Amino acid sequence: MTTSATVRVMSAEEIAARAGGETPFLHWPERTSVFAEREMRLRQLARGHAMEDYLGFLALIAHEQQAALKSFPSVPLPDAQAIDRAARAGLPPLPAADWPRDPAWRDAARAMARALSAQAPTGARAVLERLAAEDDVYFERQADALLHGLGTGLDLATAPVVGAALQVYWTHLLLATRALHQEQGQPFGRIDEETGCPCCGSRPTASITRSAGESLGQRYLHCSLCNLQWHMVRIKCPHCLSIKSLAYQSLTAAGGDGDSAAATAKVQAETCDDCGSYLKIMHTDRDPFVDPVADDVASLTLDLLVAETGKERHGVNFMLLFGDPGGVPPPDHPPPEGRP
Repeated sequence: MTTSATVRVMSAEEIAARAGGETPFLHWPERTSVFAEREMRLRQLARGHAMEDYLGFLALIAHEQQAALKSFPSVPLPDAQAIDRAARAGLPPLPAADWPRDPAWRDAARAMARALSAQAPTGARAVLERLAAEDDVYFERQADALLHGLGTGLDLATAPVVGAALQVYWTHLLLATRALHQEQGQPFGRIDEETGCPCCGSRPTASITRSAGESLGQRYLHCSLCNLQWHMVRIKCPHCLSIKSLAYQSLTAAGGDGDSAAATAKVQAETCDDCGSYLKIMHTDRDPFVDPVADDVASLTLDLLVAETGKERHGVNFMLLFGDPGGVPPPDHPPPEGRP
């Protein structure tokens, strides 16, 4: 049996005093290891977990994501003028809602579905085989539903694989654009929407605290789509930016010391009384192997307990979608016209 414990966030003065030095704004995913490390974390978390079978299946997905990213073909990227226009407008240069998706992402999704169907549990094979045979219209409609936060029309059975292919595509876009334009300067930077990813504008899955170098103790939001991480000071709510009523909640064993357990918990829910939302936060100083996506799924019990307090989940995780329209947070703006 588990319960939740609450700890108040440090004051602005305490965080400022501990920060020291200049904090890098961005942390980048590594092309050669981003999904491989997630696979290893999922396998580690799966052992003896109540969701062992599902976490094991997600590990298979992460394995195929790494293989797809390694061999992803060349696709159109924003040119210098497009990056400059986005920067001047305070917008992300590769917006999830508006970027014209290359057909290569659909090819990756079908290839992943075929590969997974040969390894997945028996009960999932029929769904994966169906997904591999779906037409382009189906894939684009599912992508629109996921990227615009629409519950209506979303196929929950195939969403993790469709979402996984979109993650591979946008992670490739991020890294390829950075490599193409690095001689002219950093193509990604701060945008007007602090809570949105500087690359694609997507919401975070969770946040993570860094435990090394100039980022020691600093909080980074982890993009749910392209895996980019961007810095946000810990005194702000990652949803409404309030600095008034943040608190941390964590799981504690029944009969345990709630305060001491909360102080050492590797995964917590950062709640805000002003907007009524929460976002999970992972601490690398307490577990260096935490992964925002994997540990978010594995800590589903924390979601259930925090939901009982009336708080609404702010984080987006394509591997942890719920069976109602509220499972995918609503979009910040309507879908573009012209999609199938």
